[in-house]
Amino acid sequence: MKLIKTEDAVGHVLCHDITQIIKGVTKDAVFRKGHVIREEDIPVLLSVGKENIYIWEKDENMLHENEAAEILYQMCRGEHMHPTPVKEGKIELVADIDGLLKVDDDKMRLINGMGQMMIASRHGNFPVKKGDKLAGTRIIPLIIEKEKMERAREIVGPEPILRLLPFLHKKVGIVTTGSEVYHHRIQDQFTPVVLEKLAEYDTEIIGQILCDDDHEKITASILKLIEEGADMVICTGGMSVDPDDRTPLAIKNTGANIISYGAPVLPGAMFLLSYYENRIPVIGLPGCVMYARRTIFDLVLPRLMADDPIAAEELAALGQGGLCLNCKQCTFPNCGFGK
Repeated sequence: MKLIKTEDAVGHVLCHDITQIIKGVTKDAVFRKGHVIREEDIPVLLSVGKENIYIWEKDENMLHENEAAEILYQMCRGEHMHPTPVKEGKIELVADIDGLLKVDDDKMRLINGMGQMMIASRHGNFPVKKGDKLAGTRIIPLIIEKEKMERAREIVGPEPILRLLPFLHKKVGIVTTGSEVYHHRIQDQFTPVVLEKLAEYDTEIIGQILCDDDHEKITASILKLIEEGADMVICTGGMSVDPDDRTPLAIKNTGANIISYGAPVLPGAMFLLSYYENRIPVIGLPGCVMYARRTIFDLVLPRLMADDPIAAEELAALGQGGLCLNCKQCTFPNCGFGK
């Protein structure tokens, strides 16, 4: 770039957008990169505070901010997302489908730590809708060394920083436990809550089985639903450490691989996650899911619906941010819960 007086810039090519800000009216580029400056443009440039202006001098070792933003976009882009047009050196990524956003934290941290470039995204492991903004990319200066952008590309490698996993159709079986419900002493108030949560996704309830606190019957019911084609089995109730709460034992006796019994999330500490044959989630929901607006179930369900395996370490990491504040007006997921 070369800095010259604005009055001498007629005929030269702008190397960056010129932004005009009128409070309450507009914040947009009055001239775009590549514009050839005309005599009548001079008063406009002066009115936005440009007494001196940078014109483009091509250097094979440097990249313009728009070119660098394109490289950052390519490093981020996974399937099912598209870019916005480059504007003032910035490109944003937009979701093409409803799905689960995955973010490679390590790669993003490395890129943002290089200096002179940035990627800002939504939190990963949360659902997004088609048309939602996922991330934005740009460099900080107007130009950057080509070699530095190549190093960033090498750090990221072939796998993108962002992925968008589509939600899948799931056949769900429900095992409702508790002698009080089984013997119709009280009404089942748990299942309607579960059904309401599942209705946000493409689910099909293939069966519900009521059981008392006989762990053998609960085990048999889980296996029966899997045999009938369930892609996921949800067990409600019987998840505490009381001697007559036998659901965790029943899930274990199916042969499912227990990922975790317990999670550092409130509400939801007594949650159990397991996988039958390492592919079919069998989960135990604690009683808080029945009465609390947002719980551990809201954090794990999107991942289960996208077939995104959950590791014990990931559940353990939910401790920071795992406290729901039970706000009078709930704004989840646009809050700190689970982040």
